[in-house]
Amino acid sequence: MKTSETSNLKERLLRCELTIGSWTSFGFAPIGEMMARAGFDWLVIDMEHTGIGTAQQFQLIQVIELSGCIPLVRVGANDPLLIKRALDAGAHGIVVPMVNTPEDAEEAVSAAHYPPKGSRGAGLSRAQDYGLDFSGYKSRADRNTVVIAQIEHIRAVENLEAIMDVDGIDAFIVGPYDLSGSLGRPGCWDDAAVESALAEVERIMRSGEKPGGFHVVHSNHEELRRRIDSGYRFLAYGDDMVFLAEKLKAEESHLKTLLPVQDQ
Repeated sequence: MKTSETSNLKERLLRCELTIGSWTSFGFAPIGEMMARAGFDWLVIDMEHTGIGTAQQFQLIQVIELSGCIPLVRVGANDPLLIKRALDAGAHGIVVPMVNTPEDAEEAVSAAHYPPKGSRGAGLSRAQDYGLDFSGYKSRADRNTVVIAQIEHIRAVENLEAIMDVDGIDAFIVGPYDLSGSLGRPGCWDDAAVESALAEVERIMRSGEKPGGFHVVHSNHEELRRRIDSGYRFLAYGDDMVFLAEKLKAEESHLKTLLPVQDQ
């Protein structure tokens, strides 16, 4: 999956090429480094549902990129401040939660790009080589900054075609838990309404020109293959926290087979 260039994700998305990444919920740089070396094309640093702070975000972006993997940030909200902090730290792109309308998508794209394309404020940080190369970075950012719309509400499904028509949106990714929750059925994957919503997402994806994505949260090779076969091309697989929890649970079960049964 991994390529020698870490800045070509936008081009790969434009070609609707399959990429597989993962999620990181721990703010611990060595874990980020381990994940970056595990063969994923990209890693998303989750700044929405975790305790990762901006300083840890900065360090994780460094570690992921220097390990040859593409760093993306799922920002905490569709907020220009959070978006420019992630990009100034060197993220190659952003995943924006709760993009429910084309107006939401336009706001995210604007916040991710400098004028005249957008409204991003100009600052100097790691991305701009600590103040030594703003012009070079601006040129690269104009070409390569990736904006991913997270589709995690039934309103977003209803507006998906219009969202994907927004210039500057490179792909979408389904957030399955929140999408099912917006239908009053959180985590109920076999519910008819949830299945219908996902079927509509796939219908729109197959008829569109931009890639769709899905987060396969738990280790499940069959589901990952099924999502690929369904046409998803921007796939997140697992999460550092979930991978660790699953492994520990499996080892706990194994240990119980080795230890003597305790008298009640």
